[in-house]
Amino acid sequence: MTEPTHKGETDAQLALTAARSGAAVVRRMYGTSMARVEKSAGDFATAADLAAERAVLDVLRTARPDDAVTGEETGRTGAAGARRSWLVDPLCGTLNYAVRTMLVAVNVALRVDSGTAAAAAADPFSDEVFWTDGVRAQVRRNGTDEELTPSSASRLVDLNLDPPFPHAPGFRAARLLNSPEFAEHFRPRVVSTTLALAWVAAGRRAAYVTDGGDLRASVHFAAGIALCEAAGCVVTGIDGRPLDAGTGGLIATADRRTHATLLELAGNQLQQGEEA
Repeated sequence: MTEPTHKGETDAQLALTAARSGAAVVRRMYGTSMARVEKSAGDFATAADLAAERAVLDVLRTARPDDAVTGEETGRTGAAGARRSWLVDPLCGTLNYAVRTMLVAVNVALRVDSGTAAAAAADPFSDEVFWTDGVRAQVRRNGTDEELTPSSASRLVDLNLDPPFPHAPGFRAARLLNSPEFAEHFRPRVVSTTLALAWVAAGRRAAYVTDGGDLRASVHFAAGIALCEAAGCVVTGIDGRPLDAGTGGLIATADRRTHATLLELAGNQLQQGEEA
């Protein structure tokens, strides 16, 4: 059972409650036989994606009926010009989940105008919820909140190797794996869920790298980006520019030294692509 939703909850509390509600569904349905609902380009949803999204949307619509909501599976509802819009990824890591791998997240983020005001990313199987009110970033575990503290000590860098690759052939995250400089400083990981962004904020990963366009308003990435920013991580596009001014993609790191190293590696690829 998830805690009841009240209209008096703050936006951050509501994001946390909504993410926990979706996570409870994902956890309950784990291991059951589920048909795949094909979407496009090999992407698919399961019954758990759909049920978890319904659970999250029920919480949000009950508490904030005037807000717009965009769900990965059901699309956008609410006023087209609404200043407040919730972004919901009910099961980030669907393929992991479908093959019974417990690396998934339920992501909920509130965008107000051009910024993210609150967000939560729930891990259904550790019962952890990483959350931010836009100022602080914490993880709730067993009813207790703990401040998120980034650290590069692990040297683990999570790479998103899934398409699309809008900066190819100039940049591909996969090519970092063949770089002697990367191997000198880091060890790669690929968990295939943006839960890894929460881990950067929590000090469990040194960095996360992905290609892509503008990810700030993505149902997949908005919550994780907000967590990293609130925790004090260095967050830019793959060209090193701010996310609202660059060419897209994402480098989120625990500290500036790690960011400088990865930015140089990404920049080398981009430069070679321009010269080719």
